[in-house]
Amino acid sequence: MNDIINLQTFGSVFVTLLVIMDPPGALPIFLALTGSLTQKQKVAAARRASLVALGVIVMFAVFGQQILTYLHISLPALQGAGGLLLLLVALQLLTGSDQEQHADAGVNVALVPLGTPLLAGPGAIVATMLQVKGADGASDYIAVAAGLVATMFVVWLFFRFASQVHRVLKDSGTVLVTRIAGLLLSAIAVQMVADSIRAFVSAPV
Repeated sequence: MNDIINLQTFGSVFVTLLVIMDPPGALPIFLALTGSLTQKQKVAAARRASLVALGVIVMFAVFGQQILTYLHISLPALQGAGGLLLLLVALQLLTGSDQEQHADAGVNVALVPLGTPLLAGPGAIVATMLQVKGADGASDYIAVAAGLVATMFVVWLFFRFASQVHRVLKDSGTVLVTRIAGLLLSAIAVQMVADSIRAFVSAPV
């Protein structure tokens, strides 16, 4: 089995991405952003967010360095942009203005900000790029791919059954979770921007 897939690499990729994406932590944000959607739309959003995140990470894993080099974009710049985008979403959640907007957006919230940059953010992208760069042989590449797919499956499970959580929380609980999610998301966004600025400052001239 280890000849086909490097289990150590698989475990490393799976655990690393799972910690970075943090499905339990993303669940309140998913509930907040999909609160105005129907059950069918929520299921579609869960599937789409997972697939979008998977597609973005795979694209950057394979072509990431070439894309960034061609566009003259640094990883800190990508991280800062993702942080600012998340901050805008967090402010909408905190002020309660998200419901109107996302009601019209439908399952498009699965693309932005759920699929990216919340799930397929700079952390997950960079971690996967480094794993691919350090891969040695087919078994390592298969392990990285399997670890990524397994992580996205776990994320999908959390999002897929988010409605059951909503039934337990009721509307008042969901509003509370929405505000907490906004606060947490704003903290994540500020941290991403701060890390981006720190990387720019410490970068050699």
